[in-house]
Amino acid sequence: MKLFIISGAIAAGLATTACTSSGNTERGAVGGALLGAAAGAVIGNNTGSGDAGQGAAIGAATGAIAGGVAGASSDRNRNDDRSYAGNRYGPNGEELIYDRNSDRYYYVDRRSGRTYWANGEYRG
Repeated sequence: MKLFIISGAIAAGLATTACTSSGNTERGAVGGALLGAAAGAVIGNNTGSGDAGQGAAIGAATGAIAGGVAGASSDRNRNDDRSYAGNRYGPNGEELIYDRNSDRYYYVDRRSGRTYWANGEYRG
């Protein structure tokens, strides 16, 4: 039971640090570890030797791996312009402007005066 409490405290600490400014990979790994630890503790307590700590440790490791893989996949598949928000600048140093109607960022090219979406497509 002590191992379960210790692993829960570590996971809670990781959760608070990983959620500040991280991507889906880190958040998925932490969330998976927390859910895996809880499920592993319940399953470990109710089956086999009744060792909840061992079940929590195995569940946390498995959940962290599965959550990290799922989060990385989500990061790779994200094709919207919101990922450019952290950059805040276009290719020539122009500031990105948020278009609420399109839910996308764009910039005004200094040289031509034309507007482009953050991914470089002509906005019009």
